[in-house]
Amino acid sequence: MTDPARNTLPLPDYDHLPIGGLESRVRSLSADEVADLLAYERSHADRLPVTELLTARLDQLRSGAEPTSGNPGALRPEQNSGRAGSPVSPATSPQPFSPPPHGTPDQRGKPKADRT
Repeated sequence: MTDPARNTLPLPDYDHLPIGGLESRVRSLSADEVADLLAYERSHADRLPVTELLTARLDQLRSGAEPTSGNPGALRPEQNSGRAGSPVSPATSPQPFSPPPHGTPDQRGKPKADRT
């Protein structure tokens, strides 16, 4: 098998897809497209979980399975259009805290006048 160029792969940004979402994306690919991904994976990162997943899917397709309703153009989890950024806001932030000049908050130091 040939090593397909990165820009001809059937999944856009394949190198940046998380392994967890890859299984659903390869469901819509043909046997030739899965074979191209497998060849690319073996010649580049050669990640065992990914090669096992692609090999299993390729075997299914060669045994008569049909491509199903996977979505190779689906958004990646890191591109989710939901809320982004830090969950911290002024409403969830703690009140400012300044420690006492001596002692701890629950065990205050004694004033200098009481020391003898």
